[in-house]
Amino acid sequence: MSSTRARAFLVGAAAGALALFLSYILRIYAGGSFLPELAAQTLVSFTPGSIESGAVETLGSLAKYTAFSVAVVVNVSLYGLIAVLLVGWGGGLRLRSTLGRHLSAFVLAFAVIMGISLALQQATQIATQRADLLTLTAEVALTSLVFGFTFSEIGDRYGLFSAAATTSKLAKMEPADRNRRLIIKSGVALGAAIALLYLGFDVLTRQSVSAPTVSTSTFYAGEVTSNDQFYRVDINIFPPSVDGNSWNLSVGGLVDNPQGFSLADLTSMPSVEEYATLECVSNTVGGNLMSSALWKGVRLSDVLQKAGVGQSASYVVFNCTDGYDVGIPLPAALADGTILAYEMNGQQLSAEHGYPLRAIVPGFYGMMNPKWITGIQLTDKVYLGFWQQRGWANAAMYQTESAVVTVGGSGLAGRFGIASPSTLASGTSATVAGVAFAGDRGISKVEVSFDGGNTWSAATLKPPLSGYTWVLWSIQWIPPGPGDYKIEVRATDGDGNLQTSVAADPFPNGATGYDSVGVSATQQ
Repeated sequence: MSSTRARAFLVGAAAGALALFLSYILRIYAGGSFLPELAAQTLVSFTPGSIESGAVETLGSLAKYTAFSVAVVVNVSLYGLIAVLLVGWGGGLRLRSTLGRHLSAFVLAFAVIMGISLALQQATQIATQRADLLTLTAEVALTSLVFGFTFSEIGDRYGLFSAAATTSKLAKMEPADRNRRLIIKSGVALGAAIALLYLGFDVLTRQSVSAPTVSTSTFYAGEVTSNDQFYRVDINIFPPSVDGNSWNLSVGGLVDNPQGFSLADLTSMPSVEEYATLECVSNTVGGNLMSSALWKGVRLSDVLQKAGVGQSASYVVFNCTDGYDVGIPLPAALADGTILAYEMNGQQLSAEHGYPLRAIVPGFYGMMNPKWITGIQLTDKVYLGFWQQRGWANAAMYQTESAVVTVGGSGLAGRFGIASPSTLASGTSATVAGVAFAGDRGISKVEVSFDGGNTWSAATLKPPLSGYTWVLWSIQWIPPGPGDYKIEVRATDGDGNLQTSVAADPFPNGATGYDSVGVSATQQ
């Protein structure tokens, strides 16, 4: 790339970053459309379940934000390429008129960004924030004006428009000096961005390996996950913003009397509260994509009773604000534990967790517990929802599983607000504790091995908060001497079935296998 084009790309990227920031502000506060969000959502729409599973397995809940970050970089680079095209027209944009330069940059940016935005809005199957044509046009026009003005003004200072009349000191500098200044400023900005990204990811992923072990009571105190620590995995970059005052739940399909419910209608019905654990089907063995909370809402069976379940109905389908959909068998929908929740841990549902209404379906992985519900339809056919169409299991019942949390660097420790050290003191008693979960089947026994699976010892089980939650277990262990140890855990569900030791990836039925962690014991 020539020196002039390189400068044009950097100036265009800088101007594009400013335009993109304005677009983000409009997205948050005015309901506009944000191109990187659209791009990331379109990618999710066409990603097979096996690939999505691999991304979540590697990056956890950061997977979609990685796609979003890449989309931001691509979008900024796109503005840089627009700038290169502008400067390259006719061997250089030789416009003496400042207005002409502004308009040229505006028109090209508007045409490119508007065209891509329209194409992505048509392609994506996710409707978190789909702007209407008038709103989209106004937003792209405004951001393109900002890009055009900024690019033209900064480009003039750096001598991009060789034939333009300018008195800028920078434009009169030797090309090498101009390039040096631009590269230095760009390098400083890039370095600052990388440092901030590093610090952010460091905070998110940092795991203490030398902190003291926690007591059993401290671990048990985190049995209910706080709302801000509760995991979140869904198809959206930003959670949908729903007006609860105008929101309405429609119930139709194979029912005797189609119904509509406002949020006030639902909150005036007899309510139920229940503790329930949710886990993402993409969670790995010992992974941190699971949490427990106290949910309050109405039984789904009570809502369906008001509509009258048709004799031929066999499946219940949920439709959501963001375009997500999923179906569950009618018996699961009519079970006492299946509720439509509007509160979480004594607070109104937040936007992140499904305001104004989400489903809690005990026994089924998180993808079967939809958020931001707008409609319920009864059908006589098995229904394949958003993720099922991409290969995930439709009979997505929880696998029996267990995990070590308090030692070995467990990522799940963060849900409990505790450390999970990987170094212990030999000859000193340490609390080894964790969770076991089998959906609505419960847990009858947990066993722990400290010698690689040669011998197993029964752990103490804390009575669960309900038949739908994880069971906390603990056992005291004294490392017999310095060295490296492998700790494994296995659980038996309430039906007497031992969890399988066969390791399997999450896709398509949920992960299986024994969780194991390594710890080092040091001499006192």
